Amino acid sequence: MSTYVQATSGDLKRALDLYGWNARASAALMVPAHFAEVTVRNAVSDALTGPYGPDWPWNQTFEGSLPGAPRGRYSPRQDLVSTRNSERTTGKVIAELKFVFWQKMFTARHDERLWDQAILTLFPHAAATTAETLRGRIYADLEAIRLLRNRIAHHEPIFTRNLADDLKRVIELVDMRCTATAGWVRAIETASTVLQERP
Repeated sequence: MSTYVQATSGDLKRALDLYGWNARASAALMVPAHFAEVTVRNAVSDALTGPYGPDWPWNQTFEGSLPGAPRGRYSPRQDLVSTRNSERTTGKVIAELKFVFWQKMFTARHDERLWDQAILTLFPHAAATTAETLRGRIYADLEAIRLLRNRIAHHEPIFTRNLADDLKRVIELVDMRCTATAGWVRAIETASTVLQERP
């Protein structure tokens, strides 16, 4: 509680109200974040299906295109290999890969194989003028969403973040891929209301 007590200048009642609101805001933001993750990972899967086929998780050329990582750090290649070893279908692999895997797919190393040809088609409603610009924007959006999700998952305070900007970023990411899905998210999300109720 010390973070909340400090933020409210020692007012315990206000600190409790802020704590409760932080929990409500965290829960509400997970719904649009859910849609953003599903939208992005499906877009990546569509991109990978072109050069590597529908069973892309088992394609050795794709595996070889992924970076390993120094000991103790995240490795997209190892994440793919360990996930596909325990799952039988592409759909299950997609569902089980870590969020950071999808983010790492939006690095420059994949421009020539994937994004130069596909990203503007896969995100047809994006305002970006080049594939490289759009890929960079999506990477940055995913980084912001990943950090937000991690704080929420660990029940950390998020009230110091610009949560309205986070929500806007999440919905715009979905909108770049599919305006109908973004409309659905806008219709069911409660985060915009909760954010206005901050004590």
